[in-house]
Amino acid sequence: MAGDPRVALAIELFQKAYQLQMQGELDLAVDLYRRSIEVHPTAEAYTFLGWTYRFQGKIDEAIQECKKAIDVDPSFGNPYNDIGAYLIEKGKHDDAIPWLEKAAKSGRYESYHFPWYNL
Repeated sequence: MAGDPRVALAIELFQKAYQLQMQGELDLAVDLYRRSIEVHPTAEAYTFLGWTYRFQGKIDEAIQECKKAIDVDPSFGNPYNDIGAYLIEKGKHDDAIPWLEKAAKSGRYESYHFPWYNL
């Protein structure tokens, strides 16, 4: 994949989407995350798309995107934690526990303390 122009384009779209998301331009961010996924799907892009949906109050859509992220890379811990957090937000605390436990045990996660905090 090194040097693959599709990967480079997907990364560029992802980075622009993230910038827009942080600026509060959520609809534009959603569009760019989707375009990034169309070019080269990654667990990160699906997870961040889910995060953007959460900012828009679309928790069910956020959960679905996180599940897609897990399908792409089951070792990526962020979407497990995010699903757990979204379920807690929906008042489904017991349903959240297995997701948070999976996040804590995942092979690739940026912040292992988050699932423990949420538990």
